[in-house]
Amino acid sequence: MAEMTINDPAVVKEIEAAFASYDKALGDNNVAGLNSHFFDSPTTVRFGNAENLYGFTEIAAYRASVALGNGPPRRERTVITTYGKDFATVATMSRPPTGTKVGRTMQSWVRLPQGWRIVAAHVSAIEDPAK
Repeated sequence: MAEMTINDPAVVKEIEAAFASYDKALGDNNVAGLNSHFFDSPTTVRFGNAENLYGFTEIAAYRASVALGNGPPRRERTVITTYGKDFATVATMSRPPTGTKVGRTMQSWVRLPQGWRIVAAHVSAIEDPAK
């Protein structure tokens, strides 16, 4: 088995750009932009605070029903890890301007013929342990 390169700088830069584009679409409530970051497949999943979405169709329907658009999240402690040239994870936290919750996001990204796409995501919030 060939040795796998973890955190190849070129691949990390690609994921940083893809994740920044995702965050911009999130902050702009650009539903088409958000959907374009997810793999259009029945195997794609997204779990949230109050939803369990199985398949791209459910994810797209959820996105169409949610209005955000308060600007991109303020991210903290973002960890991007790439495994080889075609798989990566993003783990990050976010804090709203007010309130006592801290948001947590985990995403699995895969390089597909159409580019980098999220194939699995988990988004949740907890009471901020620092408060």
